[in-house]
Amino acid sequence: MSSAYVPNPEPRTPARAPSAEYRAPTVRIGMALFCLLAVTACFRDSPTEPGPLDVEVTLAPGQSASIRNLSLRFIGVTGDNRCPADVVCIQGGSATVKAAITSGGTSREVTFETGDPRPVVEGSLTLELAQVQPYPFSSKAIQPGEYRATFRVTRSQ
Repeated sequence: MSSAYVPNPEPRTPARAPSAEYRAPTVRIGMALFCLLAVTACFRDSPTEPGPLDVEVTLAPGQSASIRNLSLRFIGVTGDNRCPADVVCIQGGSATVKAAITSGGTSREVTFETGDPRPVVEGSLTLELAQVQPYPFSSKAIQPGEYRATFRVTRSQ
């Protein structure tokens, strides 16, 4: 018996790409999943996120910053009797800083002193004045718009 190769008389149909009816829903589902992941990634620092917080923010007079569910606005420096850097003083003096805190729809003004660093507690957050810049020199008056206040916002676990 001889075995001879006999080709298949029926031609093979080439593999086809999925039809447009099949691809459209798959693409839409893929895009929806991508958008869902992108949106949920934005909520990493949401106000309900548990855990510690330690943030410093530097503001000019009139500027605001939002930290979690709190808005902090630096109103300005209302008094600055710090000892100038180029003078020897008996006392160091202090700067008085006014800020506005808005949380849960209510707003209140608070005062911070560099010479008496008392923190302000708002809900679960603690606010402290970290520093006031620029530091005074005897030869130059500081204009109100030149001040920068650095605030530290913390929350312990």
